[in-house]
Amino acid sequence: MPTRKTRLPALEFHPLTPRRWKDFEQLFTARGACGGCWCMWWRLTQSQFERQKGAGNKRAMKRVVDSGDVPGLLAYGEGEPIAWCCVAPRERFSRLERSRILKPVDDQPVWSIVCFFIARPYRRRGLSVKLLRAAVRYARAHGAKIVEGYPIDPNEDYADAFAHTGLASAFAKAGFAEVLRRSKTRPIMRQPARSGGSATSTPRGSRIPKCARAIPKDSPQRAQRTRRRSGEGRV
Repeated sequence: MPTRKTRLPALEFHPLTPRRWKDFEQLFTARGACGGCWCMWWRLTQSQFERQKGAGNKRAMKRVVDSGDVPGLLAYGEGEPIAWCCVAPRERFSRLERSRILKPVDDQPVWSIVCFFIARPYRRRGLSVKLLRAAVRYARAHGAKIVEGYPIDPNEDYADAFAHTGLASAFAKAGFAEVLRRSKTRPIMRQPARSGGSATSTPRGSRIPKCARAIPKDSPQRAQRTRRRSGEGRV
């Protein structure tokens, strides 16, 4: 069993294709990573997500994979699947288009990195930075000019489940720069075009300071907490 002091194993990164579906199942376990999500949160409306969470979301993701559309990358350590990063053209993620704080920055085509899931023994060991770099390489190889992410930027401790979109500090280490911030804890960060362009910058004086709220408003965990408080029960 790895510990915090143990170095990460040698890593390999592979696109999720039908032949790797069993590895995806193994990593996500019966819980579908978190609350029956199966990394479908960004592709569905809230009502769709609630209606099919669990087995329905798993079947929906299997259809995506079987269609030949690659939804992201699996990271392997010593031959075992240990982490996941969801990366694809932004238009695959309809929830982004409906988001008030994550709506498009401009009209440039981008690829989006929207979600991470890392097996518990490998968390908080720098793996997300390596996943980000692998995702950028993959996106570039498939024609991406700009790669974009939507991390959280908390100024207090947080539960791992609430960092499913990644941390701003990890994105910065992977070469991303903040381009816009419509929410105090949710910057939009980009890795600029390799040549002939750069990430759009936000005027230095217009950035909004961090605040203590670490759970994004438009996350499945925030919705789950709201339902609990209102007596609707657990996910």
